[in-house]
Amino acid sequence: QVHLLESGGGSVAAGGSLRLSCAASGDTYSSYCMAWFRQSPGKEREGVIAISPSGADTYYAASMQGRFDISRDNAKNMLYLQMNSLKPGDTAVYYCAALYWYRCGNWSRESVLNWGQGTQVTVSS
Repeated sequence: QVHLLESGGGSVAAGGSLRLSCAASGDTYSSYCMAWFRQSPGKEREGVIAISPSGADTYYAASMQGRFDISRDNAKNMLYLQMNSLKPGDTAVYYCAALYWYRCGNWSRESVLNWGQGTQVTVSS
């Protein structure tokens, strides 16, 4: 399994940008599909975006395309989430997650193998 630790969360005004990072350790990071999820108070955890093991392909959740971007550095065992034009509705705890590589094309919360502990993002109006 792979251990995940997010960082980079914080408070930002609406319209601003934030970059989250996720450091991975343990198993072979470059073999995993990686994803970002988020959870707002009172809501279920929802997928944001995923990336294939090589980084060549990205998979957006249906409602997320356009403002968020995912990248990875397999040499450094790092995953990133670039968030632009943030809105108050983006306020949530953001989690990075590891999935088996073959889950990437149909990624979901139920197929996650390992979760990070989460990092809080707060967007003020």
